[in-house]
Amino acid sequence: MTNEEVRSEVLNIIADIAPDEDLGGIQDSISLRDQLDLDSMDFLDIVMELRKRHKIEVPQEDYPRLDTLGGCVEYLQPKFQ
Repeated sequence: MTNEEVRSEVLNIIADIAPDEDLGGIQDSISLRDQLDLDSMDFLDIVMELRKRHKIEVPQEDYPRLDTLGGCVEYLQPKFQ
């Protein structure tokens, strides 16, 4: 998957978890929690959806790498290969 495809997939997962959020203006370098109304349970739901949809395991110690959309893409892109 390309970086853009990974970005799109992460946004699709977020849209399913937080359907009322406007995802159009999300910036890659700002914390997702600062841009969206996501709590810790929403974040865990994102991790669970990655596992369920794509069989991608994210160890708890790597959670901070998923703080921003850009971080998600950077961390997940090799795992989609």
